[in-house]
Amino acid sequence: MSNSTTTEAIPVLMVDDDPKLCGLVSDYLEPLGYAVDAVHTGPEGVEAAREEKYRAVILDVMLPGMDGFEVLREIRRESEVPVLMLTGRGEEADRVMGLELGADDYLPKTCSTRELLARLRAVTRRSARKAGEADEGNDELVNGDLRLRPGARTVSLGDNVLTLTALEFDLLFSLACHAGRVRSREQLLDDVAGRNYDVFDRSIDVHMSSLRRKLGDNPRDSRYIKTVRSVGYMMVKH
Repeated sequence: MSNSTTTEAIPVLMVDDDPKLCGLVSDYLEPLGYAVDAVHTGPEGVEAAREEKYRAVILDVMLPGMDGFEVLREIRRESEVPVLMLTGRGEEADRVMGLELGADDYLPKTCSTRELLARLRAVTRRSARKAGEADEGNDELVNGDLRLRPGARTVSLGDNVLTLTALEFDLLFSLACHAGRVRSREQLLDDVAGRNYDVFDRSIDVHMSSLRRKLGDNPRDSRYIKTVRSVGYMMVKH
C-alpha cells in the first residue's frame, strides 16, 4: 500500500491473480483517494474480506484456489460490502451469474481506468449512503403487502422478510417512492448510483429480473414491478 494513504482514504480490496494489474490499479486509484490492498488467491480474498474494513471489493473471476463466484458466495454469507467484478471473462452468462450472486457491478478488464473509477465511486457512494441511513427513523413505505423500512433497509412481503442485495434494495426503494409512475433505466441508475451510466449498460435489467424473482412477480402479469417497453419500469400502485 502506498505511503501516500491518508486517514481519509477509502479502503478497497482487490482480489486478482495478476500482481502487475493490481499494481497498475493501485497506482491509479491511490492518488484519487483510495487505499488499495491486493491479494492473489480466492481463499486469501475471502479471508481479507472478513476483516470488514473495506468499503469495496474488486474481484476477478479466474482465481487460483477458489474462483471468483465462490469467493462472492462466501463474502455474501457474511457481508454486504459492495463487490465490483473485474474480469477477462465477459460472456453474458458470467455477468448474469455474478450479478445474481450479489455483485454490485461487472466490468471487463478491457475497460478504461476512468470507467473503473466511475463504477467504484458509484458503489462506494451507495455503501456510504446505506451506512448513513442506518441511523435514520423507521418510517415505512407500504404498497399492498410490500413494506420497506428505509432506515433499517429491510423489506417484507406479507409475513416474509426478503433478502436483497444493496443495489436491489435501492432499486426497489426508488420504484416504491415513485409508485404509479414510470422510471426510465437512466433515472433508476442515477437514483441508485448517483451518476449516469452509459446508455448501453443493461445490467439494470439483470438486477430487476433478480428482484422480481424474489418478489414472486410474473413479468407477464406483474403485481409489483411492471416493464414499460422501451422506457423502463414502474411499481404498480396498490
